[in-house]
Amino acid sequence: RLQGSAAHAHGTAQAILPVPLEMAQHGLKGIEPKHLDGKGLRIGIVKARWNTTIISKLRDGVVKSLNDHNVTDIVEIEVPGSFELPFGAKHLIDCNKDSIDAVVCLGCLIKGETMHFEYISSAVSQGIMTLGLQTGVPVIFGVLTCLTDAQALARAEGENNHGLAWGSSAVEMALLG
Repeated sequence: RLQGSAAHAHGTAQAILPVPLEMAQHGLKGIEPKHLDGKGLRIGIVKARWNTTIISKLRDGVVKSLNDHNVTDIVEIEVPGSFELPFGAKHLIDCNKDSIDAVVCLGCLIKGETMHFEYISSAVSQGIMTLGLQTGVPVIFGVLTCLTDAQALARAEGENNHGLAWGSSAVEMALLG
């Protein structure tokens, strides 16, 4: 982008970066890594069985991240699909009163030809957010909302596995309380 008409009037056009140069050089996406000690925390994982190839990879990323932060007490349950994630997370919190420090909800929604994707995405994100606010237990939105299978796979593998960041987020939010 070019800076205003004054720059054009003087014959000098300066490029304006949307972010400071040092940020652009280091990348903008993702959470800045932070060393957190989650020893003694109990973290729940609720995972959908829909799109299991993707979910399994995301789950592995969450567990690796939790272990990297010294979390060893991990409780896992499964629900049929992403729509059921908020209910599953509430069940996990209710059945483990005062012992669950955070919950990570794992799902993968891939857009099809109908409005189903939009309805489910909206309901799940609202449900997860509301549950965390109502219970006081951090509930992490670990749901990929992608347009294609390839996009989902790209966000579930290797260094770009979003489960790694979601595990770290769960530890950081649990330590707030």
